[in-house]
Amino acid sequence: MKQGVTYLEHFITIVYGVLAMFLIVLVGSIGFMAIEKYGFIDALYMTVITVSTVGFREVFPLSDGGKLFTVVLIIFSLGSFGYVITSITRLVVEGALQQSYKQFQVKKKIVKLENHVIVCGYGRNGYQACIELKEHGEKFVILEKRDKVVAYILEDPDLLYVQGDASSEEVLEEAHIRKAKALITALPNDADNMFVVLTAREMNPKLKIISRASQFRSDVKLRHAGASNVIMPDRIGGQRMAKLVTQPDVVEFVESILLQKSKEVKLIEVECTSMSTESASKTILELNLRKKSGANLMGLKTPEGTYIYNPSPHIKISPLDKLFVLGTDEQVEIFIEVLREK
Repeated sequence: MKQGVTYLEHFITIVYGVLAMFLIVLVGSIGFMAIEKYGFIDALYMTVITVSTVGFREVFPLSDGGKLFTVVLIIFSLGSFGYVITSITRLVVEGALQQSYKQFQVKKKIVKLENHVIVCGYGRNGYQACIELKEHGEKFVILEKRDKVVAYILEDPDLLYVQGDASSEEVLEEAHIRKAKALITALPNDADNMFVVLTAREMNPKLKIISRASQFRSDVKLRHAGASNVIMPDRIGGQRMAKLVTQPDVVEFVESILLQKSKEVKLIEVECTSMSTESASKTILELNLRKKSGANLMGLKTPEGTYIYNPSPHIKISPLDKLFVLGTDEQVEIFIEVLREK
């Protein structure tokens, strides 16, 4: 697993180099004081010009012992001095310090996340998923191991990411999978998606997992591995193209509701767990939801998983049902309040 170098690692690298230089200067100063009987200032000066190889003349002519000590000091100091200068130059010139600092800041933000979404892979599908999540105000973390893609992610200061293999438990832990509410794996290889699903399901049994699939036979396997839903872009693309021939206006109407970027009318999923006992005893007609809220009840999902489209006004809504409501944010809020009325 290839990980990016962290801000802390860069910092430690420089600290070790500086400590090594300090130790060399200290040893050199003590050596000149002991061998040549220099004073502290002269010994320090002699050590610095020797280590830096600037070529100034020595303070006093050196004895044979002093010359041998100087040779040893130069040999041991060249590597450390060059290492420190190279590290600092790389951080400044290549922007590694800025990148590492962002990685450090990103990790601090990820630690605080709860009920977020993990997106595995920042290819075409993963990128589009992130756009939609951002439009809907969802918190998400990207898992990506390719250096070039990570460099692209770094260009957006708002994106949170972890660099590494999404099927690795260590990487998923770093993305706080145990506190996440959903995971989207959009890797191009079905086998890779399978490993991600298996690992994620084991680490968080309650996690909602959406997986991409390329091969038709992979659909069933991914569901058996633990995927809640499996999306096949090729199948969906083909169906959409056919629908645009047979029912073009219907397709565009539905997509304008689901994919619109405006904050006006939305199709929203509403949980009924907070509805009152009185509301549960009434039919949709008796609740008068449309007139009181202005929102439309488009359908519902029963506890058994059955979908009811355009439900009859004589149906009673159960606290275990999920409702699909079309309306503005304000209308949906009023709709929920009507369900809670006693």
